[in-house]
Amino acid sequence: MGHVFDFHDTQRYAHALLQEKQRNAADLESRLMLDMLNPQRGDAILDIGCGTGASIAPLLQSGLDITGIDPSPYMLDIAAETFGEQVELYRGFAEDLPFDDNAFNHACIFTTLEYVDAPAKAIEEACRVAKDKVFIGVLNRYALKSVQRRLQGIFTSTIYNRARFFSVWELKSMVRDMAGPVPVAWRTVQQFTRGSGKLTRAFERSHLVQRCPFGAFAGMVVTLVPRFRTRPLAMRYRPKNTRTALGGT
Repeated sequence: MGHVFDFHDTQRYAHALLQEKQRNAADLESRLMLDMLNPQRGDAILDIGCGTGASIAPLLQSGLDITGIDPSPYMLDIAAETFGEQVELYRGFAEDLPFDDNAFNHACIFTTLEYVDAPAKAIEEACRVAKDKVFIGVLNRYALKSVQRRLQGIFTSTIYNRARFFSVWELKSMVRDMAGPVPVAWRTVQQFTRGSGKLTRAFERSHLVQRCPFGAFAGMVVTLVPRFRTRPLAMRYRPKNTRTALGGT
C-alpha cells in the first residue's frame, strides 16, 4: 500500500506547490512529460497517483481525456474541487489498478513510485492498463537536490521523509524486468538548484542538457509493444500402416 498522504501531508504538499520556485520546477517537469509522451489530442490517459492534480492541468491543456487515481481522500478532495467534472477521479492504489487491460492510450506515474511499497508492481500495472506509452517521473537519487531533501529530513519532518529516491538506471532495470525489452527513453531536468531566468530555462529545455543523468527530476517514457498469446496448433497423428509397424501381415 505504501505511504498514503494524510490531512497534514496534503496541506504541506499543497502549500509547497504555491511557491514560485516549485511552480517553475513543476513547469519544467510537465513540459518534459508532454514532450516525451507526445500524446495526441483526445487520447485517454490515466494519471496514477494524481494527488491534488499538479500533473492534471497540463494534460487538460493538451486536450486529453483524463482519469486520475490516488489512495488519499484528502488529495482527491482538492483535485475534485479544482477540476470538477473535467476529470474522472478514483480512489485506489498504484499496485492494484481497478481498470481493464489496455483501457487507456497512456499511463502516467508522476512522483508516485517514491511512496509505494512495490514500485515494480506499480510499473507492471501501468503497462497493463496502457496500450501505447507509459511516462514515469521520479525524484532522481543522484541529484544534488535529492541529497538536500534527504538531509533536511534528518532534522525536520517533510513530505520526503517517507520517499524512496530512484536513479535512471534503477528505473530502467525495473521497466525491463516488468515489460521486457521494450523501447525506453529518459531525460532529466532541474540541473540547477537555483535560478529561474530566461537563460536558465532555455538551458534546461535543451535536449542535450537533459541527457545529463543528474537532474533533480528524471522522466522516462516506455513505448509498449503488443504481446500476443499464441495457442499451439495440435496435429493429429495418423500412422501410415499400423499393421506393418506392429509386425503384422
